[in-house]
Amino acid sequence: LAFYYLCVFKNKKNMKHLFSALLAMTLFISCSDKEENSQTDYTAQNEKEITDYIAKNNLTAQRSDSGLYYIINEPGTGKQPTASSNVTVAYKGYFPKGGIFDESGSKGISFGLNQVIKGWTEGIPYFKTGGSGILLIPAHLGYGSTDKPGIPAGSVLIFEVKLISVN
Repeated sequence: LAFYYLCVFKNKKNMKHLFSALLAMTLFISCSDKEENSQTDYTAQNEKEITDYIAKNNLTAQRSDSGLYYIINEPGTGKQPTASSNVTVAYKGYFPKGGIFDESGSKGISFGLNQVIKGWTEGIPYFKTGGSGILLIPAHLGYGSTDKPGIPAGSVLIFEVKLISVN
């Protein structure tokens, strides 16, 4: 195709347009490939990974309509947050095959539930103050197809959480 255009476009002005078009097409194809890769669907793979983890560890978890799995070890007795609440949570985050990727101290960290991954926005409101449990978060409710430092794209995230307070 490029040879054909070289034969058709004989003067420099037309050649300049050809090279501009080829450069634009190359950039478009590169961007399209990256966009396609960033849209990888990990749903089936994540579902299997979570259910295998639950079975292997003999856990009893509930599944929400979004695909979030959660285990309430202690429901808590205090105030219950909403998806827009500011909360203080102590947590440990790890992968199903092991390896901690993040952990707070026992005093926890405060943040708005509308400022975190969707799995936390949905999952933390299942607990009342003083409550604790586990959130098993598929990639589409975590970081999706995006690599984050220490967290590969498509990762299932498991968090042991304790809701210290609703601020």
